[in-house]
Amino acid sequence: MNRPERGVQFAKSVKVIDWLKTEILDQIANLFKGIHYANQHVIIDSLSSLIVSVYVLARRMGFSYREIDRSVVEKLREHARDGHQLEEWYGDLSTLEEYLNKR
Repeated sequence: MNRPERGVQFAKSVKVIDWLKTEILDQIANLFKGIHYANQHVIIDSLSSLIVSVYVLARRMGFSYREIDRSVVEKLREHARDGHQLEEWYGDLSTLEEYLNKR
């Protein structure tokens, strides 16, 4: 790839990353609206869109999906081990880790 092509690719990558960042913010706003209006469809749609956007953003930044999954599981274990309130009160973190490990 010659120099001008690399410059175009770089600019395109930056633009995509910026677009994904705004997409994440947009989905957070939609999620809050969905929660405010107790709209289950909007809540689920926003949450799933956030997850997709975060994975794609990570990939565009050079991380593999597997790296992200591994890091999430590691983070869940760390929080559970450190007595995170969500784990102590509800067992959410170990339940999520178990789910992720079964996929």
